[in-house]
Amino acid sequence: MDPILEEKLAEAASAAPIELSLVVPIYNEEDSVGPLVARIRAAMAVFERPWELILVDDGSTDATLANARKALSQGGQPLKIVELQRNFGQTAAMQAGIDAAVGRLIATLDGDLQNDPGDIPAMVKAIEERELDLLVGWRKNRQDGLFLRKIPSWCANYLIGKITGVKLHDYGCSLKIYQASIIKQVKLMGEMHRFIPAWVAGVVPSSRIGEMPVTHHARQHGTSKYGISRTFRVILDLLSVLFFMRYKARPGHFFGSIGLAAGAISALILVYLFVDKFLFGNDIGTRPMLIVGVMLFLSSVQLITTGILAEMMARLYSGENETPPYIVRQVFDGNDISA
Repeated sequence: MDPILEEKLAEAASAAPIELSLVVPIYNEEDSVGPLVARIRAAMAVFERPWELILVDDGSTDATLANARKALSQGGQPLKIVELQRNFGQTAAMQAGIDAAVGRLIATLDGDLQNDPGDIPAMVKAIEERELDLLVGWRKNRQDGLFLRKIPSWCANYLIGKITGVKLHDYGCSLKIYQASIIKQVKLMGEMHRFIPAWVAGVVPSSRIGEMPVTHHARQHGTSKYGISRTFRVILDLLSVLFFMRYKARPGHFFGSIGLAAGAISALILVYLFVDKFLFGNDIGTRPMLIVGVMLFLSSVQLITTGILAEMMARLYSGENETPPYIVRQVFDGNDISA
């Protein structure tokens, strides 16, 4: 964990226990951040337990950070701003917020005002009553474009559910509630925020992952950071998720299985050519089948060797690298402003 975050968390440890931490990654949302904080404070007025709000500025290049500091200086409910050194992406920003959170429960939502903070108290009640480790929002009445947003999202949700085995209607909704002890066991990297339920399913049974319908609003300010190109990234990320879910602890089985299959086909081809040459006296020197058999044999050796090396690396680095996928410049909270 980043040293700056460690220092701030140590200070927070002596304060009253926080029941809920709200984590909001923001990037170039200068017009949304002020109304967002106001809406969250209004929505959480009915929440009678201690909570905190954490805004993670993901290297914004507009007035987002300045407007967030204005909201911070207004006082009220605890608000913390984690400023990243540059733009690391939504997944890294979300991880930074989760690392900074001290609540027993952690909620995440987008900073573009499309998620409704009014759903959070009901989601907290639902995750506790249903005894879940992760509750995912389902944008049942999604306020987005049909062709550029909804249809690609439907396709992605179907593929993710089919491959990972975690059946949800809406993987892409950022409004989620986690048990902090569970989500802190999951390390988010790359653009894997779309697959958080799949990663969590690697830590807990899928029966402890649920969903509930939530309100979704049309974007009011700024422009979407995602386009149709994200569909292709989802497919590539999905392949990575599939590999890590099934073969992270035994990569040798993945490469070895393919290598053994290639070796078996190579053996059949070469045995056939051997019989054809020495029993029937046919010439095999110029036959393409000989080249295919030899290439499959070499590929088999390479794949099996790669599997062995991958197994050695997995065992060597079984303790995960503790370096976070982001760099914090500084952290502000109410105490800093009052000082």
